[in-house]
Amino acid sequence: MEEEASTASASAEPLLRPSRGSPEQAARPSRLAAILGGAAGRRGPSMLVREAAALHLEERRAEWAYSRVVVTLDVAWNMAFAVAAAAVLSVTVRERPTAPLRIWITGYALQCAIHVALVLAEYRRRRTATERRGLEEAAASPAIGWGGSGRRRERTAGRMRRKRREQQAREGAESKQQLILNNFSKRCESINTMASILWWLIGFYWVVSGGEALVQNAPRLYWLTVVFLAFDVCFAIFCVALACVIGIALCCCLPCIIAILYAVVGQEGASDADISILPRYRYAEPSENGQKTSDEGVMIPIPDSTGTSRRQRILPREDAECCICLTPYEDGVEIHAFPCNHHFHSTCIVKWLRINAICPLCKYNILKGTDG
Repeated sequence: MEEEASTASASAEPLLRPSRGSPEQAARPSRLAAILGGAAGRRGPSMLVREAAALHLEERRAEWAYSRVVVTLDVAWNMAFAVAAAAVLSVTVRERPTAPLRIWITGYALQCAIHVALVLAEYRRRRTATERRGLEEAAASPAIGWGGSGRRRERTAGRMRRKRREQQAREGAESKQQLILNNFSKRCESINTMASILWWLIGFYWVVSGGEALVQNAPRLYWLTVVFLAFDVCFAIFCVALACVIGIALCCCLPCIIAILYAVVGQEGASDADISILPRYRYAEPSENGQKTSDEGVMIPIPDSTGTSRRQRILPREDAECCICLTPYEDGVEIHAFPCNHHFHSTCIVKWLRINAICPLCKYNILKGTDG
């Protein structure tokens, strides 16, 4: 059963933690992002970039966690545990264990069933909310090619305005209801997780204290309990190891993470046309006879396709570093700059923007032209 093991990765969900159920939930940072954010004050912009990457990974992970395939596998796995527990209990009536293993196995199967119910309820709630948002967006889109007189068009426009006001009122009430349901679901998951931890410890104590007597008097009950306990430990180790690998990769090899994300999710952020709008520069270091003559670099603008050029920018040596790959700018390297004045290696930021069309440091959205 995944509940006990998932706690080791600080997640109460079947395999991964969701992040899209309500605006409040989507805005809540993950634990990994919070840790990286706490270090941002000490490490500067590079840690802010890694915090943004952690949040983006969390969003991708949430989308995958409650996909139909993952939910089906999770439900099937837990139901298989529950069925196995019921089958073993039915054929071991004559076994007399020295510890109450039947009670523990029954409780374990019950927790599996509760977990399945919570997962299915959350999956159904998310799917219903997604379908409702799609219908509302379709209904709110303006009609094209209205026919008839101007008076008829005015009446139609008035009805659409009233529908928008009614829709906004409904969305406000529904967001409150979704927040209540989301909090209730989280509370149930937390209670079930804490109960799973306690139940695992109880089962481990009974198995260890029973010793050889359990193996002799109730071998099938004993080995089923051992299998359940061992699976939980293995799953916990896997989750902890995965979290460590992701954390190390975010801190030490962020460009690889960006490349993997781009290969997996494809182009869902900014298009090449959107990225081409950003000003490009070539970094240059003043030198004479191969010796650097200044502690400042120069960002020389590269004309775009329209021939538009911009003024040069002076860049202090301490700021001449890409916050994504943590590599100082070299003489002649190409740089992309944002309207928010943040700048990065072109090769690094292009991969980032194709996944997420925002500045990694300040959340400036190049598609909307606004922060956040």
